[in-house]
Amino acid sequence: MKQVTSHGATLMLTVLAMLAFAGNSLLCRFALKETAIDAASFTSLRLLSGAVTLWLIVYLRGGGRVTAGSWTSALALFAYAAAFSFAYISLPAAAGALLLFGAVQATMIGYGLWSGEHMSPRQWVGLVMALLGLVGLLSPGLSAPPLSGALLMLGAGVAWGVYSLRGRGGGDATAVTAGNFVRAVPMALALSLLAGPVLSVDVEGAWYAVVSGALASGVGYALWYRALPGLRPVSAATVQLSVPVIAALGGVVLLGEAPGVRLVLASLAILGGIALVIVSRRPAGAAK
Repeated sequence: MKQVTSHGATLMLTVLAMLAFAGNSLLCRFALKETAIDAASFTSLRLLSGAVTLWLIVYLRGGGRVTAGSWTSALALFAYAAAFSFAYISLPAAAGALLLFGAVQATMIGYGLWSGEHMSPRQWVGLVMALLGLVGLLSPGLSAPPLSGALLMLGAGVAWGVYSLRGRGGGDATAVTAGNFVRAVPMALALSLLAGPVLSVDVEGAWYAVVSGALASGVGYALWYRALPGLRPVSAATVQLSVPVIAALGGVVLLGEAPGVRLVLASLAILGGIALVIVSRRPAGAAK
């Protein structure tokens, strides 16, 4: 993979990748809320279109093998995508993106602690702050997100955290991701077969799923992996804090969602706490 040497190119690629990642939440939520597509079909079409797009990127680039990756990582990818889709049946885009991001980071930080990584007092403060924000968001009340959707999104975040941890140092990241998407497709199709009678697909919903898979997922990951060589590890981890914020703004502007006081305070606590953990880390231990 070529290194991105221009700071301007790195910035542009990073911005586009963050917009793509936030776009997944908006596309999925809108499709499941406003069209007739069901969550299983959305998952299948997203993974299938993502697999085709990434395969084409790897093929046209002339490097790497789509046979890279593993079935275990593909299973984690499928678990993330499926739980993500079913969660957005009931969750607003902003709350879903925040729960997903918090669970991903908590999984990776927890793995670091389990592996013997030591944290400074400031990092512990940040971790406790983020956990309190998560508890506050999920506490019972009129403005709390639906519990079933919240648990599904937390599960999606754990699955993506596992997928990210397994992908560290895995060689050509785009080729590995393409291979994992290809392996995840039959799992998604099996889910659709199991869903059977409740399957429902319309043209509009199918297009949203394809855009989510091909552009927001496939092209988004390719852009991100192209930008990574030009970013310091701490910068790469910190910039991802923007994804829930972008999703929240998109939810307000595009979906008419009104962020309540609880969501705003929880976002400040969760994102601020995670920022303390990430920024205080030594570069070698930063999330990738």
